[in-house]
Amino acid sequence: MKLVLEQLTKIFPGREKKNPKDVRAVSEMSLTIEDGELVGLLGPSGCGKSTALNLICGLEAPTSGRVYFGEEDVTDLGPEHRGVGLVFQNYALYPHMTVRQNIRFPLENLKGAQKLTKEEVEERVQEAARIVQIEELLERKPAEMSGGQQQRVAIARALVKKPNVLLLDEPLSNLDARLRLQTREEIKRIQRKTGVTSIFVTHDQEEAMSISDRIVVMKAGVVQQCGRPQEVYDRPANLFVAQFLGTPRINTFEGRVKGGKLFIGEDELLKTSAPDGEYSVGIRPEGLLVDDAGSFHCGVTAVEVMGRDTSVVFTHAGSGEEQLRAIVPGGSVASDKKEQAFSVKPDKIFLFDKESGERVELS
Repeated sequence: MKLVLEQLTKIFPGREKKNPKDVRAVSEMSLTIEDGELVGLLGPSGCGKSTALNLICGLEAPTSGRVYFGEEDVTDLGPEHRGVGLVFQNYALYPHMTVRQNIRFPLENLKGAQKLTKEEVEERVQEAARIVQIEELLERKPAEMSGGQQQRVAIARALVKKPNVLLLDEPLSNLDARLRLQTREEIKRIQRKTGVTSIFVTHDQEEAMSISDRIVVMKAGVVQQCGRPQEVYDRPANLFVAQFLGTPRINTFEGRVKGGKLFIGEDELLKTSAPDGEYSVGIRPEGLLVDDAGSFHCGVTAVEVMGRDTSVVFTHAGSGEEQLRAIVPGGSVASDKKEQAFSVKPDKIFLFDKESGERVELS
């Protein structure tokens, strides 16, 4: 099912007594999600991603804008009429029901032409359980299962209705690190197997980038950039996107272009066709190469051995950040090093306009 959001906006009235200000949770969001795509809505807490999800499923009514499922305008339809499957952060399973009963529950409320026979209901339940691989757990109750198993039950319950769109609102945030990794791989497998159009909401950029066909980065209710994960990482639209994506985060500096050359402090990094002026400069940690003849001179505060790689914590007069990082091959920097010169990979360095934050082409 193709999903189209057209200038979608949601404004909540202010609650403060002395100085009430309306809150624009989602602002003029336009997005097309193709049939069978898995799209990650990504951004910090309070950026509007969960509100956007609620607008899509009908739990919230938009202040303005439209929502289309295929060619049908569903903006004014209630959530029960949109054919949406929802998976929540807290699973929302009924504790007194077995897994079988939890999965079956959405089918028991179907009426009219949608009503199913007992045999059809059981067939749907078995199919959903098989997809998420919990057939042997159908007689257990939620309290008898791990968090990862409960999450699978929640996904099965969402899938049993054969939804047009599957919406997952931070579904992994209650799991430990190892289970998060396993479960996100399962979500990807399930989505591929079912082919259902899916939206995955998270503040974890690693989760979003690892399983999404495309990611949508949001800030303060506004879409900052939309694209394939690697494209967004390699060509961030602005400084916010560059800082939000990447672990460790991108190193930022105050720089200037003069006479076709980029300087950070007194260090000349590379030649550029960007106009002369002051810029914010971002350098990915993996974009710094240990090079004793390099032009980028830094003070080393720590060398952290991580096995295959080494993390070099450094300082530079051109940055206000106390901890900058370079990720380099293991053993390439001695643990007692106090100063280190680097060269820079041209495709890992970015210029940003100091006023707007928008990326400026280097060449």
